[in-house]
Amino acid sequence: MSAPTDTPSLEPADSSVGDLPIEAGAPAHAARESSGGLGSGPKIIAVFALLGAAMLVLAFGQASEVATYSVTVGEALAHAQGDRRIRVEGDLRHGSIQFRESPCEWRFTIERDGHEMPVQFPRCVVPDTFRDDYDIQVVVEGRVDEHGTFLADQIIPRCPSKYEEQAAQLRTAGS
Repeated sequence: MSAPTDTPSLEPADSSVGDLPIEAGAPAHAARESSGGLGSGPKIIAVFALLGAAMLVLAFGQASEVATYSVTVGEALAHAQGDRRIRVEGDLRHGSIQFRESPCEWRFTIERDGHEMPVQFPRCVVPDTFRDDYDIQVVVEGRVDEHGTFLADQIIPRCPSKYEEQAAQLRTAGS
């Protein structure tokens, strides 16, 4: 004796997706193709193009705020730059380094081509090579205040004379 089976048919009855009718047995992507809309490929490309354009606008918009211009000591003194961030390179004047603990601050003077500029660096730690023992060049980045003092937020000592002496000693020791 066989029992009747009530198994559901795998063929869907006529139905609709949204306002689009789908025939029984039609593939699932039929509604998308018949809607006349874009496929997912062009949509993804459009989204990435918009994101790329937005990132470029943000990058170039903030680049002017972050840009640091290199000027000479004389130019920095002649044209107080105000809020404009600049980079100045000069020679550290011997005997000018002063350290104050409270508030923690370094003060020194850089000079180049007969121009001198006082520098304030409001941090406790400076690079190891920032010393008054030998001739060094210093690159400072920051702003010039209304009194002509350079308010540095970064100092980079360069001391080629020290390294040239060490290289000469190594050459003579190796001979």
